[in-house]
Amino acid sequence: MPLRKHLLILRNTTMTEQVKMMDEIEQGFEKLKEKIEDLNAREQELTGRLKENNVKLLKKMAASSVSVVKIVGLNMLKKGKQDTKGEMYDPQYYPQKMIILGKAEPVGGRPDNPAMPVTDQFCVLSEDGEFFELMYSFDGFLTDSYLNPLEADRALELYGYDVMYMLYRAMRDYLTDEQKLVDALEIVVGYVFAKK
Repeated sequence: MPLRKHLLILRNTTMTEQVKMMDEIEQGFEKLKEKIEDLNAREQELTGRLKENNVKLLKKMAASSVSVVKIVGLNMLKKGKQDTKGEMYDPQYYPQKMIILGKAEPVGGRPDNPAMPVTDQFCVLSEDGEFFELMYSFDGFLTDSYLNPLEADRALELYGYDVMYMLYRAMRDYLTDEQKLVDALEIVVGYVFAKK
């Protein structure tokens, strides 16, 4: 009911009726407060349960995504030289395919060689279902990388829920693309084998 209508009703009622209405409004307000508090408590409980199980969920998602990573993943650059024009030559790639799940601020130095500063740092999932931190270093001539193994809990700690979201998006996008391909093939097959 609009406020204006409430005010008109209040103007045309006795003091006892007004007090009764105010009591009802106050009771309704208290019930609303209780419901909000209950919802907040339930939200905290569910959030806690999610946080307790997010590592399990991420591991299950990674295991379920292996077949898709083998198809849509990329062979990431392992090392390569850069000419004066900025073009890469003599590139070497990691043999397993990977998908990028997140990017972080580079750490100071690489674990395999602390003297080499990290210029770019990514969280990747390999076609084996393993998480890695892919760290790139560039000295002006050579781009070199280090593939640092990551546990799922550490991936979430360093890269946040973006890791889960990007893994979900990769699976969803693959499904969408596959559905479009199947739909297109059905049209072509229907056209080719249509009866005259």
